[in-house]
Amino acid sequence: MTRRVLIAPIAALALLGGPAGAAPAAGPPLKLERVVMLMRHSVRPPTKAAVTPPGWAAQPWGAWTTPFGELTPHGAAGARLMGQYDRVAFGARGLLPAQGCPAPGDVAVWASGKSRAIETAQNYAEGMFPGCDVAVDHPADENNDPVFHPLDSGAAIDGARAMAAAQARLPRGGLKAVQAKHAADFAVLQRILGKPEACAVPSCRLADVPSALEPQAHDGPDLGGALGVASTAGQSIMLEYVEGKPMEQVGWGRAAKADLTRLLRFHSTKFYYEARTPYVAERAAAPIAQRILAALGGEAGAGRLTLLVGHDTNIAQLGGMLDLHWRIAEYPADDPPPGGALGFELLSDAGGRSFVRAFYQAQSMDQLRNLAPLTADAPPAHAYLPIPGCTTSASDPCPLARFQAIVQRKLDHPAP
Repeated sequence: MTRRVLIAPIAALALLGGPAGAAPAAGPPLKLERVVMLMRHSVRPPTKAAVTPPGWAAQPWGAWTTPFGELTPHGAAGARLMGQYDRVAFGARGLLPAQGCPAPGDVAVWASGKSRAIETAQNYAEGMFPGCDVAVDHPADENNDPVFHPLDSGAAIDGARAMAAAQARLPRGGLKAVQAKHAADFAVLQRILGKPEACAVPSCRLADVPSALEPQAHDGPDLGGALGVASTAGQSIMLEYVEGKPMEQVGWGRAAKADLTRLLRFHSTKFYYEARTPYVAERAAAPIAQRILAALGGEAGAGRLTLLVGHDTNIAQLGGMLDLHWRIAEYPADDPPPGGALGFELLSDAGGRSFVRAFYQAQSMDQLRNLAPLTADAPPAHAYLPIPGCTTSASDPCPLARFQAIVQRKLDHPAP
């Protein structure tokens, strides 16, 4: 196991505006200089046996051969396919060598201390550079992970302030109104869960259970009740599908592919209140944002490709910090798919000026389910994203100095 010292934040950044803030002139295409990606681990089973509380599913949840929360062999194969595709795609743009192993320092990989993230990183790197034994750095102890789990490692979060910030995002009518907005989604989930003999409420409808934001002492609040149960259930059914289980084992045979987007809307809603609230996001995502700035700036330890492999919560928090939004493949808005990545390109023009472009990429559900080869004719889903405070169009690059200043301001002065 290798370990690496945390990269320090950038000490000095250019101010907004001026020549560095100018858009690239029309002319030759921008050259790709570096890429930084924050990837979610690939497919895993549920993290615990009790996917939903007793009384909400008519039958026991389906069995998995992989232990709870660990990367499945299917997920590992999916990560290798992404690595193979990115090798060709980045090679075609001159970022990586078309053949052979990368030069020392060209690729830097850092994973969360959780084994599913480490193994995703290893399989992605093996797919990209087979036989090259690219080092995957990660914490020696998964319980001491200040990059991917800073709130568990002493980062300062005031639970009361986090709770107030989440409550401030509620619409008129509060969580009752949020729940009502998901009425059609609850109907789909209820059909799939079935009607248990002993129901948790007299109506046997999950939608009749109130939802609540539950404060945590040193973290953002948890979204509990019906919306929290629905988020976990929807994720678990989606994971059964992308794992490639026979359809009779996906949601007990009562779930169709067309249901999955509706089921995953609960996941995005949960993250909206728990992870994307600026008060929480700008503190929890700070260590990852520092690494992204360091990599784009070419500081020591950065590669031409820097890969950070963590969890959906990390991506939601970084998205909240930078106010980035995406909709990728069949997934609902702002949902981080298994094995997908939020990325940043560093580009240069003929005059030597540097720019940043944000993107999201992920395999579609069927590409991951079927372990379909990814090619130029059948690529993963990919979308460029506007960067608030810098660009209004997804196709426009943001001057590097302006991007650095936007991020650094959030690091120096996180939302109160």
